Amino acid sequence: MNAMNTARGDAAWYFEPLADHHFVPTVHVGGGWNPAEQHIAPAFGLLTHLIEQHRDKRRGKDLAIGRLSFDIHGVLPMEPFAVELEVVRPGRTIELVEARIVHGMRTAVVLRAWLLAERDCSGIAGSPCPAIPGPDDLPAWEFASVWPGGFVRSVQARRREQAPGKCIFWVNTDMALLKGSTVSPIARLMGLVDVANGATPRVAPSQAAFPNLDLTAHLLRAPVGSWIGFDTAVSFGPTGVGLTHSVIHDIQGPLGVVSQCLTVRPADGAKATAA
Repeated sequence: MNAMNTARGDAAWYFEPLADHHFVPTVHVGGGWNPAEQHIAPAFGLLTHLIEQHRDKRRGKDLAIGRLSFDIHGVLPMEPFAVELEVVRPGRTIELVEARIVHGMRTAVVLRAWLLAERDCSGIAGSPCPAIPGPDDLPAWEFASVWPGGFVRSVQARRREQAPGKCIFWVNTDMALLKGSTVSPIARLMGLVDVANGATPRVAPSQAAFPNLDLTAHLLRAPVGSWIGFDTAVSFGPTGVGLTHSVIHDIQGPLGVVSQCLTVRPADGAKATAA
C-alpha cells in the first residue's frame, strides 16, 4: 500500500476519506478471521452512510431506509478502495439504490437498499418481540477473548450466553465511522451489526470457520442511544450452510432484524463438534 494512503495507528475512526469516493481503513478495521483483511462491519456502515448522503443530495431526507442487503463478493485487504453508487429503481415514494465497494478492478461488497416514503404510523406502531435486559444488566465481555483483529478491540460488549450459539448482548464503540463526518444513527448501527456472527460461536474458530456471505437488515426505525442490543441465535445445517439471526434492540425496545448466511467449513482433518 502507498504510504501516503496508510491511516495512522492512533486514529479515532475506522476510515479516512481520500478524493472522489475513495477511502482508506485504519488499524481499527482489522478483521477477526484475518487481521490483514478488513472486518466487514465498518464497511457496511460506510456504505449505508454514503447511500444516505447520496439520497440527501438528490432529494432531501424524504425517504427512510427499510431494508439493507449486503452481498460479500470477496475479502477486502487493509488497503484503499473506491465506492460507486447508482439508483437502480427511481421513484417518488420508493427507491432501490445500490452501492459497491471496488478494490482494484474487483467488486468486493454490494449493498442494495430499499428506501420508502415516511408516513405517520405512530398510532399503530408496535412489535410482539420481547425486550431484552439492558446493557447495565449484563456482564462485560471481550470479543478479543475469542477473536483477533483491530475491529473487535474497538468495541465494548456486554453479554449473557445461554448456550453456544444463543445469547443476548449489547455493543458500543467510541470510534467514529468516518474521519471528519457525522453519520446517522442508522449508519452507525450498520457499522456494528456484523459482530452478531462472532458473539456466540457454536464451535471454536479453531474447529470450524463460519464466515458470513451476506447480511440483510430490515429496520422499523432508527436506533436511539449509543448501545445496540442483540437477541442472537446461530444455527448450522448438515451440509455446510449456516444462519445467524438476530433481533436488534435499543434502549426503547426492538427495532429490526438482521440475518447472515454462513459458509461453515470444519477444520482440515477434524470433525467439528458442538461445545
